[in-house]
Amino acid sequence: MDIAIWIFLSSGLFLGWSLGANDAANVFGTAVGSKMVKFSTAAVICSVMVILGAVISGAGASHTLGALGKVSALGGAFTVALSAATTVYFMTKSGLPVSTGQAIVGAIIGWNLFSGMKTDPDTLTKILSTWVLCPILAAITAVILFKCVSVAIKHIRPGLFQLDNWTRIGLIVAGAFGSYSLGANNIANVMGVFVLSTPIDPMELFGISFSPAMQLFFIGAVAISIGVFTYSKKVMLTVGDNLIAMTPITAWVVVMAHSIVLFIFSSQSLSNAFVSIGLPAIPLVPVSSSQAVIGAVIGIALLKRLPIQWKVLLKIIVGWMITPVMSAIACFIGLFIIQNLFNQVVV
Repeated sequence: MDIAIWIFLSSGLFLGWSLGANDAANVFGTAVGSKMVKFSTAAVICSVMVILGAVISGAGASHTLGALGKVSALGGAFTVALSAATTVYFMTKSGLPVSTGQAIVGAIIGWNLFSGMKTDPDTLTKILSTWVLCPILAAITAVILFKCVSVAIKHIRPGLFQLDNWTRIGLIVAGAFGSYSLGANNIANVMGVFVLSTPIDPMELFGISFSPAMQLFFIGAVAISIGVFTYSKKVMLTVGDNLIAMTPITAWVVVMAHSIVLFIFSSQSLSNAFVSIGLPAIPLVPVSSSQAVIGAVIGIALLKRLPIQWKVLLKIIVGWMITPVMSAIACFIGLFIIQNLFNQVVV
């Protein structure tokens, strides 16, 4: 691959690294923070499953982003990814919660505005609706899972050590499933904008054909994995400490509910199955891992009548609303600079 292509892909790789460093905590943070699973074990499982999820199931969500804005120039794709990554960085430094998916959507809209392209209203509506549905669906899923697990434990009545062993295995399984879903759903945020613009030839390895998109998704997933290994331990320990009031069973429910929701919004097979029985197709859209976790936590809190810090929740929602707007503005300005100062084709 030409060195110039790697330079353009660097913004997407940085975005992937950031996603791995932060969002891995949503799938393994509680397990590592509570010392039920070693960080090295969690990192290896998370990295392998993220790559598998990205390569095998990453195409579905990327098609929706492609319909939102067809970024056909490599310089434009670089700027879109860089704008999203920069927005995530500065919003995080400001203490506001962010979503990589919302940042990349905002950046694509900024590219549409700069290039004069029309933002497809149906696709935008589909994406916005999933931002609302994601935490709600996670809350409902968490409530159902918690009730099922509570009934099962009451019926089986396992011993303390047996329950502890089951919980450890359950957290590993939930983390592995969550990592696969994270790769499948969020790789579109990292590499989706490069699919149309990057000149990569199909490749065959060990008799298996890899399309250009699959190669990009693999590269992006490796960047996510590097983020997991190099920086996620600190974040995982922080998340684990913050969730210490939760029981291990509740923590498993939250991770599992989050994982199921991410999988639902990235599975082409599940969407096709819905259509085959006469139901509406599931929108295949990159959704926020953090949104899913927060939705699951709120669901459990409401079920158990635990106090909810509404001011914190409001701050989170404000962060979600500001992120796409800031990213769109950053992208518009960035495209102007890249085109006029560096003489790169962005449209």
